[in-house]
Amino acid sequence: MKLANNNEEIINLENKIDFTLLDPRATENDLEKLCDIAYKHSYYSVCVNSCNISYIKGYILKTLDNKLKIVSVAGFPLGSTTIQVKLFEIKEALQNGADEIDVVINIAKVKQGKFDYIKNEIKKIRALTKKHVLKVIIETCYLTQNEIVKISKICAQFKVDYIKTSTGFGTAGAKIEDVKLIYDTVKGACKIKASGGVQQRDFAIELINAGASRIGTSYII
Repeated sequence: MKLANNNEEIINLENKIDFTLLDPRATENDLEKLCDIAYKHSYYSVCVNSCNISYIKGYILKTLDNKLKIVSVAGFPLGSTTIQVKLFEIKEALQNGADEIDVVINIAKVKQGKFDYIKNEIKKIRALTKKHVLKVIIETCYLTQNEIVKISKICAQFKVDYIKTSTGFGTAGAKIEDVKLIYDTVKGACKIKASGGVQQRDFAIELINAGASRIGTSYII
């Protein structure tokens, strides 16, 4: 479905949606339903935990003619594992069939002002994912505006594909003002994925109008 935004442009929202199921209780039946819904609504991808990639890949190939991208996560949802652990998670996820990676940065290092650590983390992850789409989750609900700006600039420096607002497991999800702040900071050097708490279609459209290029949601919108 296409909707007009305030500038009278047409937004095809469906092909911007990562349809997400990161609940640790998700069964294979749940995962199949996720894929079926995403396929039915022409969503861009499904986003799942890394242990489910192989199963999802097989199901999509067999049942849905390989028409869905697979997104998986690393360092999720806390971002508190070491860089080497995140690199291993990412490498295995890609080997198992993930097309895109959403990785959580180390939030504690940001709060301590240790931005050299963040630079090193993102540099190594970007080197590993250079042939794949990389989204860096910065968990905006825990950050000041100044911290968001600093991280966004680091992501732009290392040519990250997307800056992602939230895991959906934090104290708050995507906010219009945070998307606008990231958009104004990176000036097109990175795209933005807005996620967390996106339950309504109108809100998703607002986030797109604010500067997001991708939406992460567990809801049919």
